[in-house]
Amino acid sequence: QVQLVESGGGLVQTGDSLRLSCVVSRRTASTYAMGWFRQTPGKEREFVAAISRSGGNTHYADSVKGRFTISRDNAKTTVYLQMNSLKPEDTAVYYCAARYAFHDDIIREYNYWGQGTQVTVSS
Repeated sequence: QVQLVESGGGLVQTGDSLRLSCVVSRRTASTYAMGWFRQTPGKEREFVAAISRSGGNTHYADSVKGRFTISRDNAKTTVYLQMNSLKPEDTAVYYCAARYAFHDDIIREYNYWGQGTQVTVSS
């Protein structure tokens, strides 16, 4: 079983930055592809960003491209989401996700999820 623990959410103003962290409970975190998703009340969970096992491949939703950066430190078993130029529409609960990956590819479906961290951007 893999446990994911997110942190770093909070209340910020438009244009501010936040960095979310997701700690993976396995020392073999480098064998897991990772992703960030977000959800607002009454809406489906939506994809934000994904990163391959090594960190060499990344993918972003169009809505965050150029503002958000996903990265990972496998030695610390931690994945990050740097969020810059935040907008009110970025307000959501952000979830970290993981899935074992045989190759260094972007994964689109995940089977491990964290509990989420709230990000609120005021206008």
